[in-house]
Amino acid sequence: MLKKDLRKKYKELRSTLSEEQIEDKSLAIANRLLQVGIWDNTYFHLFLTIEEQKEVDTEFVLQILAGKDKEIVVAKSNFETLEMTHYLLTDNTKFQKSDYNIYEPVDGLEVPTSKIDVVFVPLLTYDVKGNRVGYGKGFYDNFLSKCKADVIKIGLSFFEPEESIEDVSPTDIRLDYCVTPMTLYSFR
Repeated sequence: MLKKDLRKKYKELRSTLSEEQIEDKSLAIANRLLQVGIWDNTYFHLFLTIEEQKEVDTEFVLQILAGKDKEIVVAKSNFETLEMTHYLLTDNTKFQKSDYNIYEPVDGLEVPTSKIDVVFVPLLTYDVKGNRVGYGKGFYDNFLSKCKADVIKIGLSFFEPEESIEDVSPTDIRLDYCVTPMTLYSFR
């Protein structure tokens, strides 16, 4: 399928999920993440959930990261440049909701992309080769292209993969893993 058709399909599938299903599936995803061999790393980039989009609730992942004393990095998006600025999450980090319903840090300690070891990547769907479909702005492909070559890219999804995405672009960056409530997929 084409990305535009997949976006429509998975937005519709997400819209059918209840709050309880989202919570249960998100908790299962967080628990399955414990099986991924990433925990020796230090800097973890985590997207903050857009509830209105019925995304995976990353609060459970945040709790695991905090419990393991990891450095947690969150982003602020600039929709004019399609760039993200990355900030260390601290007890003093203040957040505000953007015009796009994204909780973002107001300011803080900026973290260069070269420091980031693991990125949890939001997505609508992905395929069996690790190609992903996001919302179509290219924020994450742009960001990931600037990360170090061995950064670990992990998608979080309520759903199993598609067989293929027909219109993959040369600038699309593939995932290393995708975690669902039932399965851990490795694309390495």
